Amino acid sequence: MHHDPIGLIGLGLMGTALTERLLEHGLPVVVWNRTRSKADPLIALGARWSDNPLVDCRRVLVSLYDSASVEAVLTPLLVQAPVGRVILDTTTGDPESTMALGSRCADRGLQYLDAPISGSSEQTRRGDVTLFVGGDRATFESCADLWSILGRRVLHVGPCGSAARMKLITNLVLGLNRAALAEGLAFAEALGVDPAAALEALKNSNAFSRAMDVKGDKMVSRDYAPQARLSQHLKDVRLILDAASGSGLTLPLAEAHRRLMEHAERLGLGDQDNSVILEVLRRR
Repeated sequence: MHHDPIGLIGLGLMGTALTERLLEHGLPVVVWNRTRSKADPLIALGARWSDNPLVDCRRVLVSLYDSASVEAVLTPLLVQAPVGRVILDTTTGDPESTMALGSRCADRGLQYLDAPISGSSEQTRRGDVTLFVGGDRATFESCADLWSILGRRVLHVGPCGSAARMKLITNLVLGLNRAALAEGLAFAEALGVDPAAALEALKNSNAFSRAMDVKGDKMVSRDYAPQARLSQHLKDVRLILDAASGSGLTLPLAEAHRRLMEHAERLGLGDQDNSVILEVLRRR
């Protein structure tokens, strides 16, 4: 069956996982990354390099670090993009920048959807994630074939920028759930309770959160190989705090979480998995 190629811009942990997922489902994928060598393992799996996926593909997924990276990378690529191209931006961005980019794309006759992913790269590889999508409803529906591959749950949450907001809301709670789990396991250890036994008890109590399924074993075994880096979540918490302060709200728990992660960065743990927050809590 002949498929249009899908473009993918940005081959970090998430972009790589998305590419592998699409290839596994038999879709041709055309990739671009600032550091070209990152594409080599994916080309070995059947992806094709392009100097501008927006020229070669009708639909292009974007997976970059933050709004500033999206701006820097897309600006030169957009100039050549033919009218009617669809950009599905999975980056966790700042809602204001996201809306501004959406307007710029619309002015050029391009469709832009903000489509951040709630889940780790590991879950993305399995398609076990939720996507929030903001933007034109008809454009969203025209990508149904992709959504069914990329996520278990895909929610259209309103106009462009709505998904960026929803992602920040879920990331606030998700990050705090993970930090609360880490603090509980550090507390268990301090009380002389086996962390694995504590995790089992937590999972079977009203304290349960999905963070326990996703990060519990990593914390108990102290396996911090990155599925999502601590520094990346710190970037998101800073976005959350900026957005809140712009609305005149203080978030004391998110503030405490930011300070813990900044401490982790000072200890050189920023590139480890975000479950490494446990190490900061164990040391105190």
